[in-house]
Amino acid sequence: MAIVSFVADGVHPHDVATGLDVEGIAIRGGHHCTQPLMARFGIPATARASFAMYNTTADVDTFVAALKKTIQVFR
Repeated sequence: MAIVSFVADGVHPHDVATGLDVEGIAIRGGHHCTQPLMARFGIPATARASFAMYNTTADVDTFVAALKKTIQVFR
């Protein structure tokens, strides 16, 4: 399994999670048990996507397209 934590500049991770949810993609937004580390770097939260062996390249392409759309909506 691959886990990718990220921030979209100018968009709160909870908004990223909500926007992707509208597109049918489930991710997590929050501290992910690393609140002290995030506080140290001044990051309020991150978005986290998980990929597993059953995900296809089409799944990843769908995720990227939905993420781009979400960022455009919230910026």
